[in-house]
This record gives sequence, structure tokens and C-alpha cells, in this order.
Amino acid sequence: MTGKPESADGYDPAYTDIARQTCLYVATKLGDCMDSAVVVGGLVPGLLTDQDGVEYDPHVGTLDLDLGLALGLFDNERYREISGRLRGAGFEPDRNEEGNLTRQRWRMSDGSGVKVDFLIPMLGESSRPGDIQGLEADFAAILTPGLDLAFRDYRRIDLFDRTLRSETATRSICVCGPGAFVVLKALAFESRGENKDAYDLYYVVRNLAGGPREVAAQVSCLTDHAATRKALAIVRRDFTGHDEVGAQRVARFLHGGPDDETQADVVGFFSAFLEAL
Repeated sequence: MTGKPESADGYDPAYTDIARQTCLYVATKLGDCMDSAVVVGGLVPGLLTDQDGVEYDPHVGTLDLDLGLALGLFDNERYREISGRLRGAGFEPDRNEEGNLTRQRWRMSDGSGVKVDFLIPMLGESSRPGDIQGLEADFAAILTPGLDLAFRDYRRIDLFDRTLRSETATRSICVCGPGAFVVLKALAFESRGENKDAYDLYYVVRNLAGGPREVAAQVSCLTDHAATRKALAIVRRDFTGHDEVGAQRVARFLHGGPDDETQADVVGFFSAFLEAL
């Protein structure tokens, strides 16, 4: 999940459509197992916000699909059901540039669709963020701080589209809610400093129905979690000053370099968000 394009120019709307179709295809194949999964990552902002709104530009989308898996899948080794259904649907583990198996990222064997990254909550104090938790010989997930919050704060969204097989389908999927998304994206920004992470975070705070106050209301329900408190400290540090790294990287993503109007916008929305808390 590294090597994201540095600017919005690297994101093709057609590829985002494929990400949605991949998500829907996965949902039709996993069926009841989707109750133990939640969509996180770059597909979320476009699902949480009104993309037909006229006051802002549509979200640029994503080049992959991030799927969070619940710890409950360890009960009776239910993750074997997920991997088995994915194999039956034509998915297989990806390989890196050296040709080595990448168990935490799968792809369609025919090259269609986008790659699917699997994430799982931390397993205890001994867990290290970003480590790979093996589930099977060729199936794994990335240990992700704060991911358990996405199973507390989520929204069920009816996704209607065509699947990768050109089938028309509607499925109800669990999508990371705005409060958990802010936490996960702030932690991701701290971890890897990607322009895209700063943009995704800003996009939700700015464009969610109800604005920064509504996002703050959702985050306030999660402040009992250490990950939330850390995320808020990151937001205060990096997104509330005109020249701070978060504000500048939103501008760099959207315009290729610093932009006073965008940076002021970032500061204004995040300041309103923190004030509402």
C-alpha cells in the first residue's frame, strides 16, 4: 500500500469505477462473510459523501481496495471460508516486483479488477503496526492500529453497480464511518506521509453531510481509544497551520505544489473540526 501517485493527476476515474466493481464482485462472492468485513481506505470518501453534490469536486477515487477483517474470523478458522470463496471467484495472492508471494494482497488471476489489500486489527501489545499476520500459507492481513474502530463506527451502504463480470447487482456493504476513517487516515499519514492520505482526510472533514461538526460528533464517540487520541494529536500538529505538512500536502496533491487558498481551506476546516470536539 505504498507508492501512491503524488497528485490527483495520477488517478483515473475509470480505475475508480473498477475498484467499485471489484468491491461489489467481492461482496457477491463472500456473501454472509461480508458481515465480518468492512471497506476502508481510498474507496471510502466517495461512498460516504454525496458525489452528485455541486459544491465540490468528486473524490479522485482509489487504485486499490482495502478490506478490513474482523478478529472474530479467528473463531473456528472462518478466514478459510473467505480465502476459499475468493479462490473460487478467480482471485489469487499477488506477487511483488521480485516475484515473491504477497499474501496480504490478492488480485484477479485474469488481470481484471484492482488489487485487494487485507487488514486486521492489532492482536495485542506485542503486535507491531504494519506487520503481516499469517492466516494461511498464502493468505495474510496487515496488522493495522485503530482498525477495530471501523467495526464500531461503520455505515451500511447499498452499492449498486456492475460487477467485474458485467453483472448488475446491489449489495449492502459495511463501510468505515467518518469517525473511524479520520482516525485511520491520520495514523496512516503519520506512518507514511502520503499526499493522498492528507487529501482523503481533508476530503471527508470538508465534504461529509453536516461538515466538520458532524465528523467531530462521530469522532467524539471513539475518544476512549488510544488510537483516536493519537490521531487527534496528529491532526492538531499537522493540519492547523498554513505551512504545516498536512496542509501543504493536500495542496501538493491537488495542485502539484503549495497553494495559499487550499492551505487556508484545510486550516479552516480542521480548526472547525477540533473546535467542535
